[in-house]
This record gives sequence, structure tokens and C-alpha cells, in this order.
Amino acid sequence: MRIIIYTGKGGVGKTSMAAATACKIAGSGKKVLVMSTDQAHSLGDSFDRKIGREPVKITENLWALEIDTVYESEQSWGNLKNYLKQLLTARGGDGIEAEELLVFPGLEELFSLFKILDVYEGGAYDTVIVDCAPTGETLSLLKYPERLSGFIEKVLPFKRAATRAVGKVIEKTMKLPMPKDNVFDDIETLMERMGSLQKLLLDKDIVSLRVVTTPEQIVIREAKRNFTCLYLYHYNVDAVIVNHIYPEEAMKGYFHKWVEMQEAALREIRESFSEVPRFYVELQPQELRTLEILKRTGEQIFAECDPDEVLFQREIYEIDPERKSLKIYLPFADKGELRLEQGDRELLVGVKNEIRRFPVPAEFAGQEIIGAKFEDGYLHIRFTV
Repeated sequence: MRIIIYTGKGGVGKTSMAAATACKIAGSGKKVLVMSTDQAHSLGDSFDRKIGREPVKITENLWALEIDTVYESEQSWGNLKNYLKQLLTARGGDGIEAEELLVFPGLEELFSLFKILDVYEGGAYDTVIVDCAPTGETLSLLKYPERLSGFIEKVLPFKRAATRAVGKVIEKTMKLPMPKDNVFDDIETLMERMGSLQKLLLDKDIVSLRVVTTPEQIVIREAKRNFTCLYLYHYNVDAVIVNHIYPEEAMKGYFHKWVEMQEAALREIRESFSEVPRFYVELQPQELRTLEILKRTGEQIFAECDPDEVLFQREIYEIDPERKSLKIYLPFADKGELRLEQGDRELLVGVKNEIRRFPVPAEFAGQEIIGAKFEDGYLHIRFTV
């Protein structure tokens, strides 16, 4: 199965591009499911029909669904959430305030990604196309699996066996409710599914992310930041889709001043994403909605390639044992925004407000960093000889 995730700044046309891609692949005879993780769903609007949380058949070989994040959240951690709420209200706290404290930004969206895992494990489709929430929310989803596990271990230190043995005593003396078996079941399932989700998303032969942008400076900057952060978290971006390009005949009269601005923006996109396949979509004379228009758009975008293929793949790390150096690919990062620290077993690499911890490769275990240099999109880290 192939999984293709579309992301980008809000309003660039991610939903339309995801739907058009799904139509193109379904037209080749493969069974395709296109799903939306954005709480402000517009997938149904694109197909001009009602879509719910269960797959709805759109046409031959094509199904669609809009994920219900609240429902998926309750399915994923309902028992654990109720227990944490009991802890917060054990001393007489207000129930509504406790409920608000248990709203972690991006958490419901993370649980919506579990739906991708369910579909993948079910094996009913050849390809899954995911219309993700805008950039910031997408990044929060992708980094949650490696962070939430540590959070759970800290806030819930009790073990199942210990709770069974002395739980009643602790409950009586400390006036705190002890977790029941269903809470531990939730934790075990949650941790297992997060591990499986993380493993799946990092499989570059299965999962590709595609960044959608428009030829506008503000949007391009966002696309670059998005691109850098996705590489920072080791995900594979295999294409950039440039949407809403004004056709030449539309750039006359009142809009003639936009010609140079659009050309400059397109030139920056070509130069910035030179190694990644780029696809250009002109502004259409009608809205990108209804099945027929989406089919036609998908054919135009991918006229010369199969969108179901992995279009580009690049290794994030390059190790040179002889030179005692490690290279980490961080496209578009600003040297002044980089941060590098070394722990006992890990490297901490930061780009602006995004931080990632990398395990120190076995080749450099126990060695100190003696220098670092950023050039040509790579952070070069040298270790003691």
C-alpha cells in the first residue's frame, strides 16, 4: 500500500490537490481511499456530496471519508482521559476546568492519524491519500508519537501489578483514585499504536509527503519552513505542487503588475526546490469541485508521471567514519537559527523553535563534537578522532 500525505499553508488548495490525485490513481484501476484529517473538512465540498467518518464510494475504485477527530479521540484514550480527569478532580476541582486541562493541542489530530494506521493494517486499498490540516497542525501531528510516550510515563508512574497489590492502600491514604485495568489497557494500546504509526510514517517506500504552495512570497516561505521541519523529523517529501498559477492571458490589464511578481516567485520555487519534482497547476476557469473537474485536473497535473510512485527520496543522514563526520540534511535552515547540543547518547538539533533529538550513531558513541559547519543545506558535525 502507498500512503501520500498532502500538507501546506491554509488556503493553498491541499484538499483539491489530494482529491485530484486520488481521481488520477483510481482511474488507473487501483483501489484508492482519500481521507481528510482537517477538522474544517472540505473534502465533501470538493466532491460535491456528503461524506462522513466511514468510507463512502465516490466512483469506481475511489472511496472518501472525513475523520471525526472527537470520535477517534474517545476510541483511542477514552478510559485514560477519564482517569486523568478523576485525578484532577480528586481534591474537589471543577469538572469543566479539568476537561479543559485535558485538551492537548494537536492530540485529537494525532488520534485521527491512527485511522491511517487502521486502514493500512486492514489492507483493503492500494493507495491512501491524506488531506492534512494546515502546516502547523500537521507538524504537531507528526512529532507527537515520540513525545507523548514520555508524557504518559511521567504523569502515570503506576504499574499494573503494583496497583493490584497496594492500590487500595494508596487510594485510602492519599485520597487518590487508582487506575483500573481498562486504563492500563488504553496505555498499552496507545503506546503500541504510536510506535506502529511512527514506524509507518518513517517508511519512505510507503509514505510520501507532498507540499502544496502558491507562487506568493509569504506562502513560499511557509513551504520552505515546512520542508525543513519535515526533513528534521526524517520524513520524505517527494514533490512540491505549485497551485493557483495565473495563466498568461489573465495577466493583462489590471493584473499586468502581477507578471513580474509571479515570475519572481516561480523562479524562487525552481531554485529552492531544484532537486524535488515540481508540478504546476494553473488557475482554472471554474472551481475545483465535482468528480469530473477533479479527474481532469489530476490528468493535467500528472500527465507525464504516475503519482502513485515515490517521486523522490533522499537520505537525511550521511556518515563518513573515516573523517569522523555526520551530515544532516536541513534544507532552507538559517545558520543563525540552528542549535546543536550533545548528550550522553543523543544529539539535540534545533531549527528556530523546532527541536529534534537524534540518537548518536554507533560509529561516534562515546566521542565528543569538536566542530560543526552549515553549508549547502547540510549540517556537518565532526567528532573526535
